[in-house]
Amino acid sequence: MSRRDVLSGIFADTTRELAAANFSEAADGGRVLAGPVRTMGLALDRMDQEARELQEALKSGERVVELDPELIDGSFVRDRLDGEVTATDDIVRSIEENGQELPILVRQHPDLEGRYQVAYGHRRLRAIRLLRRKVRAVVRPLSDNELVVAQGIENTARKDLSYIERAVFASSLEAHGFGRDLIMQALSTDKTELSKLLSVAKSIPGNLVKAIGAAPSMGRRRWMDIAEKITDPKALEAARNAIERPEFEALGSDERFMMVFAEVSKKPQREQTVSEWKPNGGKVAAKIKDTGTAYTLSLKTAGADEGFGAYLTERLDDLYADWQTNRKSKQE
Repeated sequence: MSRRDVLSGIFADTTRELAAANFSEAADGGRVLAGPVRTMGLALDRMDQEARELQEALKSGERVVELDPELIDGSFVRDRLDGEVTATDDIVRSIEENGQELPILVRQHPDLEGRYQVAYGHRRLRAIRLLRRKVRAVVRPLSDNELVVAQGIENTARKDLSYIERAVFASSLEAHGFGRDLIMQALSTDKTELSKLLSVAKSIPGNLVKAIGAAPSMGRRRWMDIAEKITDPKALEAARNAIERPEFEALGSDERFMMVFAEVSKKPQREQTVSEWKPNGGKVAAKIKDTGTAYTLSLKTAGADEGFGAYLTERLDDLYADWQTNRKSKQE
């Protein structure tokens, strides 16, 4: 049994186990797979299809060639927010020690003669650039549709995009005019989940997403929470202020997300009001401070009015009962 067959068997077993634990009730009382498991099943199908297509391409005579990585441009649709590869990354060390085991897939650049455009293998291409080596590639004629589907397969199969990266990728594809059926295929997802991805991407300003980054540990619920909270202009302003703080940039992406989330989750503070009261002809004065959570009445008395504070204290129960009665009558 080949290694791919063994892996396919493992994936199939895992999918069945997860499916058994992740059914949700359909509207008609039936049982359907929960969103994450449906997505995983679609992703595994696409991974298997990719492996088959690459094998068929090699069998049909498509050769693996060596290209100068500086002649290869990225896809016309950006998918990653934190796409840099450094010399310490595992993929760089692996290629340095073992060579490039899997070729990348490219097409002739549609607009620039003598250049190529990568369909999948973006991280391998970046790693090989760092190592200053030639890159092994399969050159295949690809339409724009075929390229973005291959790009989506790479993201699912090799290094999962974070939730917000999937959302941004989906939104970018839609902005480029691709239909939802193709976007679902590229992201290995279904119609319901795609709608949620697009909703989040459209609700959160791009500069805010870029500042936070991929936030790999933050899933759909957290991003949807932020999207809902910043519909309040004050919360949106709080988010923008957070990303401008000097300490923000030094944080990891997940920590940046949590800082923004904490700021937009704060209840808005009511403006403090201060007023004064003084009766005609009396020798008493009051300073009143209202912060929204505290109401302070400070009395200053003199002469015959010195007992007013004690009188007021004795009547607090009666005043409170009177206030409740008036409030109830207004509500009715």
